[in-house]
Formats: sequence, structure tokens, C-alpha cells
Amino acid sequence: MTHVRTKICGLCSADDARAAVAAGADALGLVFAHNSRRRLDAARAVSISQAIGPFVSRVALFMNDDATMVSEVVESVTLDMLQFHGDETPAFCRSFGKPYMKAVAMGETDASVLQAAHDYHDAAALLLDGNRRGQPGGQGETFDWQIDLSAVGLPVVVAGGLHPGNVGQAIAALAPYAVDVSSGVEDAPGRKSADKMHAFINAVDKAGQS
Repeated sequence: MTHVRTKICGLCSADDARAAVAAGADALGLVFAHNSRRRLDAARAVSISQAIGPFVSRVALFMNDDATMVSEVVESVTLDMLQFHGDETPAFCRSFGKPYMKAVAMGETDASVLQAAHDYHDAAALLLDGNRRGQPGGQGETFDWQIDLSAVGLPVVVAGGLHPGNVGQAIAALAPYAVDVSSGVEDAPGRKSADKMHAFINAVDKAGQS
């Protein structure tokens, strides 16, 4: 039996955060990327972070945001990890005194997971997303799961187009450390469905037992 962890990303309200925790999420994602429909301001992010409670990780998502902006978020919001989706350098990612994940855009043929693992060797994990380079996450697009991750050497988080109906297939194909979902558990952009979050995490748990 393998425990595959679940991150629910793009939380936009304290009520949705509490529902995600109740469903069994291991981590919740707060989006600060300037081009995302789920972008939070600091005040709302603080409210959501306070609603999450202990033992669930708070992850802040950025994409090509400047260091001043990232620092302001880190200083004002209780966070456990940072997630970078743009062209941030390894030095930039590690400069804020927090563990970080680096996203790899898998929606294009030249994406190199092994190169990213080499360049961002001190990352807590690599997040493989279905978006193309320059696009924010949460686009609802999968990528080709027929890839060999055995030589990556870092924990891998799989994202992109996941939902309760296909997350088991992704886990069976890739055996990831964790899965990350946003639009696949929503009723509308930024509005999570408690039923879909429960169904998603139940599907993850079932796949981990097989």
C-alpha cells in the first residue's frame, strides 16, 4: 500500500479551504500568479491560511513574479512551501528561506524532467503540469503519462487535467509522490465542490491500495 498525497490548488475562500481539509487534503495551494483567474490578494490569502488549521501544508504559487512581491507574500501569509511555475532560476527559488517546488511544463515536446531535476536539485519536489511554458496551471490539460520517472531522483507531483475519473490511471502509470488538482474539483473557476474533492481523494486512496 502506498500513500499518495493530495494537494488541492486554487483555493479562493475560507469555506472551500475548510471543505478541502475535511475531505482529507494533505496540502492546499494559494495562487498569487498575476495571470491566474484564481489569484488572491494578501488579505484573502491570510483569511484562507488561518482557516486551514494545523497539519495541512500551505503552498503559495507564483509565476515570474518579482522578488519583492514574493517576499511580501512570504512575510504576510503563513506558508509552508513555495511553488514556482515560470522561468525562475534555482537561485531565485531558494532565496526566500522556504522549501520550494518547481513546476515543469509538460504540454510541449521539449520538456526535460531530468534537466529540471538537475538544475533544481535542492527542490522539495518537481511538479509536472499539463500546461505549456508561459501558461499558468489550472488549465485542465493532461500530458502524456507514458514517461519513465525512475531516474528523476526527486519526489514528483503530477498535475494537469486530473479529476476523480482519471487520477487512478495517473497514479498507476507514474507512481507519483503526490497529485495536484484544481479545475477537476470545481463547480466554476475558483469555486470548489466538496463532493468532487471527496470523490477525488477517495479515488487517490483507492489507487494507492492497489
